[in-house]
Amino acid sequence: MSSAALPVIARLAEEGGGNHDSLNPLLTGGSALFILLLLLFITTRFNRDR
Repeated sequence: MSSAALPVIARLAEEGGGNHDSLNPLLTGGSALFILLLLLFITTRFNRDR
């Protein structure tokens, strides 16, 4: 690790990890899962030529 990154990492560790309050992990993961399932559904609908 470079010595330039050490002060940034130390500051983020002091502030509690640096995560933004508006980023809800459950909402983000649920949205990603929904989008991937939607893309899977669309892909399988267009792949009916066999």
